[in-house]
Amino acid sequence: MGAEVGAQAARSRALAVLRIRSRALAVALLPAAVAVILVAGEVTGHLRGVGWDTLRVAVTVLAGVVLLAAAAIALVVARARPAVSPTVPITEEAAPDLYRMVRDLADRLDVPAPSAIALTPDCDSWLEDRTHPAHAPPPPPDGDEIGSVRGFSGRQRRAPAAPVLVIGSPFLWWMRVGELRAVLAPVVAGTGPSAQPDIAAARRFVRGLDAAVAVGSGPARWAVARWALGGVGWVARLLLRGCRSHAAEMERGVAAAAAERAQAVDYGLRIVAQEQVGLAYAGWDRLLTRVALPAWRIGRWPSRLDAGVVAALTELSRRDRLAEGFASRLGERPACDLLEEPGLVDEAASLLAARLFHGGPPEPGPDWAPVNWQEYPDEVVDRKWRTDAARLHRVLDSLGVRRSTDPGGPTLARVMDHLAATKPHPGSARPGPPSESLAAGLTAELAREELAAPDRSPAPADHGADRALWDEGMLPLFPLQPPRTGRELLADHVTAMVCCAAMDTAGATPGLDWLDGPSLLQAGQRVPDLAPRVLSLIEDGNPTPLRDWLRNLGVRAEKPVRLV
Repeated sequence: MGAEVGAQAARSRALAVLRIRSRALAVALLPAAVAVILVAGEVTGHLRGVGWDTLRVAVTVLAGVVLLAAAAIALVVARARPAVSPTVPITEEAAPDLYRMVRDLADRLDVPAPSAIALTPDCDSWLEDRTHPAHAPPPPPDGDEIGSVRGFSGRQRRAPAAPVLVIGSPFLWWMRVGELRAVLAPVVAGTGPSAQPDIAAARRFVRGLDAAVAVGSGPARWAVARWALGGVGWVARLLLRGCRSHAAEMERGVAAAAAERAQAVDYGLRIVAQEQVGLAYAGWDRLLTRVALPAWRIGRWPSRLDAGVVAALTELSRRDRLAEGFASRLGERPACDLLEEPGLVDEAASLLAARLFHGGPPEPGPDWAPVNWQEYPDEVVDRKWRTDAARLHRVLDSLGVRRSTDPGGPTLARVMDHLAATKPHPGSARPGPPSESLAAGLTAELAREELAAPDRSPAPADHGADRALWDEGMLPLFPLQPPRTGRELLADHVTAMVCCAAMDTAGATPGLDWLDGPSLLQAGQRVPDLAPRVLSLIEDGNPTPLRDWLRNLGVRAEKPVRLV
């Protein structure tokens, strides 16, 4: 009963959206209707005279202009390509068990099955309409039915008629099969309202308007074209404002109807599964910001991010007593077993995540290479620290800071002696001039390196994820963090120099902490309490806490270190 009420409310709002479309059409036809009346008046002899003739010509010209403008706007709305989320498409050949589970779920819910399945590198799932002809996947080269994504590009040559089911890739690796089914039940149930003609028509109209706004705000070479596109965008925005509240209420009704319909499927398990959704999101966010981001910044992308989610959440279960019991779930069948080649899917999703959250190149290359978790400490952590330490000494050289007396190379003592000369501002914890100038120099050096980086050209549309559906110039779509401040950059670089000295003079090794990212290990154990001692040096000019820490670890600050 609740599902019917929600569906009826959604249909009512859809009709309201369609009425706005009808009113817009009526406004466009109004001058033509008036012109027809005036012409008919002349033919019948009722509306004759100089005044009527002038009015008739003016209204006829106005009607022609309005009709041409309306036709142009309607053409743009109909032809403009609606925005589509970047995803990794999964064919039925690549995941027959997953397709079978989704179809069985649709049968139980008595709704149409999704036309296809795709993965998104995020902790969310939804239905996405790709019925626009521009969304049809391009044909693969050389007649290859599967395409060059090693089993991930679609077979269809036409745009799908039903929505595409987009699943968050971390769910597949962390959730068990039953949990994934429970989470997807209300999502799949949304295909029922999507098949309702009025709702489908209203959605197409709103998506077309949204796409027309994007077209109207796009660049144009000629002034006339800019003016015309600006007019199209203005009309589309006006109509969108009128549709906004109705469209929002329509989607709420669709969601309510889908949730109500899904109540009968795995209801008890869905409560447990929702807890896993929150946990997966926490682990995914931590993995991206603490583990993946340092690798992306030096031109490497972890190729098994989803598998890393499992490791990170397992580590969280070990540390956090509130998470006890979660690790025991790992004995059950994971949802990634529904894929034929989960490693290849994970790699495709990991590369897409790097593009969305960092803006990396579309394909691996010499400056953008994949890295597995076993290689991460040496290929990412060690390289990152030595690169940062080298940059720190280059900036010290540019500032004219005295070089180390040891001819063997740069030393940590040089950095500490320079920063120990910092005099904090009176009554403030802010760093003094030496730290400020060093932080400013690091910021400028990083900016120069970014400008000197090679251009990242877009990949062909038939490679990797469905890249033909999104704008390469907008990457990254979801930056993980704002630009680092000078103080943060300085702290990172001094920490990197300390770690290099510890590795080269005290036998420490680079390591990976699944929750905190790059870490320094001594005898296989993580070395604690470094960050506050570095901050004491750069903010207060006080090297004593760091010197004590180095002495306890056996680090020789006066010895040269190897840099990249």
